[in-house]
Amino acid sequence: MSSTTETEKPSVSKLAVRGAVWTIIGYGASQTLRFGSNLILTRLLVPELFGLMALVYVFITGLNMFSDVGIGFSIVQNKRGDDRNFLNTAWTIQVARGMVLWLGCLALAYPVSQLYEEPRLLWLIPLVGLNTIVAGFNSTAVFTLNRHLRVREMAFYEFSGQLLGTTVIIIWAWVHPSIWALVAGGIITPIYQLILSYFLNHFVNKDKPNRFLWDQTAAKEILSFGIWIFLSTAMTFFGENADRLILGKMLGFKLLGIYGIAVTFADLPRSITAALSGKVVMPAISKIADQSRATVRIKIARKRKLILFVIAVGLAGLVSFGDLIIETLYDERYEEAAWMLPILALGIWPRLLCNTIEPALFAIGKPQYTTLANISRFTCTAVGIQVGYSMFGLVGAVGGVALNDLCYYLVVLLGVWREELSNIKHDLLATALLLATIAVLLKIRLLIGVGLPIDALLQA
Repeated sequence: MSSTTETEKPSVSKLAVRGAVWTIIGYGASQTLRFGSNLILTRLLVPELFGLMALVYVFITGLNMFSDVGIGFSIVQNKRGDDRNFLNTAWTIQVARGMVLWLGCLALAYPVSQLYEEPRLLWLIPLVGLNTIVAGFNSTAVFTLNRHLRVREMAFYEFSGQLLGTTVIIIWAWVHPSIWALVAGGIITPIYQLILSYFLNHFVNKDKPNRFLWDQTAAKEILSFGIWIFLSTAMTFFGENADRLILGKMLGFKLLGIYGIAVTFADLPRSITAALSGKVVMPAISKIADQSRATVRIKIARKRKLILFVIAVGLAGLVSFGDLIIETLYDERYEEAAWMLPILALGIWPRLLCNTIEPALFAIGKPQYTTLANISRFTCTAVGIQVGYSMFGLVGAVGGVALNDLCYYLVVLLGVWREELSNIKHDLLATALLLATIAVLLKIRLLIGVGLPIDALLQA
C-alpha cells in the first residue's frame, strides 16, 4: 500500500513546474495590484510620504535581516523539517526574535530621526515595527508549505494579505491623505496573515498549533546553519538598501520617493526570479541535493536555460521602453524616474543570472558565498554612489547603483564554479540575447519616431 502511495506522489520535477506556474500567477496578481494601487496613491499622496515610508521600512527590514537565523531556510532544507519538535523549537526562536526586533526599533528610532533630521521617524519606526512582534507568532505552516512546494496555498496567503492592506491604504488615503494611510495598511496585513497562518496549519497540514518547546538538538541544527544565513542576510541588507540609505541622506525624501518609483519597475525581473528561486528552485534542489553534483548541475541547466532566455527578452523590453511607461503612467512630479528606470533595469541583469543558480548553493548548505557576494555588492554600491555623484551628480549616483550587481555576480560565479554547479555558457548566450534584443528594440523606437531612452535624461 505504501509503495503505491509513493508512486502516486508527483515527482519533484512536476512539483517544481506546478510551483513555478503558481509563483508566476501569484506574482502577476501581486504586481498588478501593486502597480494599480501605486498609480492611485501617487495621485492621492505627495512623493515625500513615499520616501519617508521607504526609509522607515529600510531600517525595519535591516533589523529583520540583522537578526535572521534562517528559520525558514532550516525548515525547508533540514531533513527534520517535518518533525514537530524541530518545528516548535523553530517557532520558539522565531517568537523570541520578534520581541527583540521591536526593542531594536525602539532603540533605533531616536538616532535615525536625528540623523535624517525628521521628527516623524521617532514614532513611525516603533509603530510600524510592531509588525515584527506580530510576525514572530506566525505558524510554521507557512514554511512547511514552502518545503513541500505547495505554492498555490502560499500564493493565496501572500496575495490576500496584500489585497487587504492595499484596500485599507487606498480608502484611508482617499478619506484622509496622510502618512497614516501607509501606516495603517502596513499594520493590518501582518495581523491578517498571522490569523491566516493558523488556518493554514489546521486545514492544510492537519496539525496542532505551534507551542513553546526547546529541543537542544534541533536548536543547534537551526542556529549552526543560521550563522551563515545571519551573516548573509545582514550583508544583504547593506547590499540591497545602501542606495536608499545613502540617497535618502544625500538627496532628500522627495527625490528618494521618485527614485523608488524607478526601482519598483526595475526590480520586477529580480523579484519574480527571487520568488521562483525561494519558493520553487531551492526546495526542489533540496530534494535532490544528495545526488552527485554533475547530476544536480544537469537537472538545473535544463530548466535554467529556458528561464534565462525568457527573462532576457522581458528585461530588454523594460530597458528599451521603460521611460515611456513612466511618462505614460505618472504625472510630471515623477518625470525624473523615466531616465532612471532604463539604467537601473539594465544593471540588474547580473543579479538575474545569480537568482537562477544561487539557490543551489543554499540547497547544498553553502550560503557563505551569498554572504561574500552581498559584502561585495554593498562595497560597490557605497563607492559607486559616492564616486558617481561627485563626478556626474544624480546621473552618476544612479549609474553607481546600476553597477553593483556585477560585483555580486562575480562572487556567486566563483561559488557555483567551486561547487561544480556552474554553466557559464548559458550566461554568455543569454547575455548576448539580451544585448541583441535591446539593439533591435531601440532600432524599432527610432523607426516609429519615439526617440531613445536617453532622451528622457537629456530633457530632465
